[in-house]
Amino acid sequence: MIQTFIISAILLVIGVIILGFRIFFIKNGEFPNIHIGGNQGLKKQGVHCATTQDQEAQAESKRVTNKDLMKEIIEKL
Repeated sequence: MIQTFIISAILLVIGVIILGFRIFFIKNGEFPNIHIGGNQGLKKQGVHCATTQDQEAQAESKRVTNKDLMKEIIEKL
């Protein structure tokens, strides 16, 4: 039982060291920016993350008010 725990702990520590290599061993190291907004090639093509594209689409679309909805309902009656 204790051997399994020790082996698991050692593997966990090795995994953390491997995943954090840039942070631990490189001066001014940081995690790479893998977000779509940080990719220069996609920026040149005009591709943004889903949240940004949704905000742009909502800004471009016409805002529908309650008055417009009521007018449409009355016209159908």
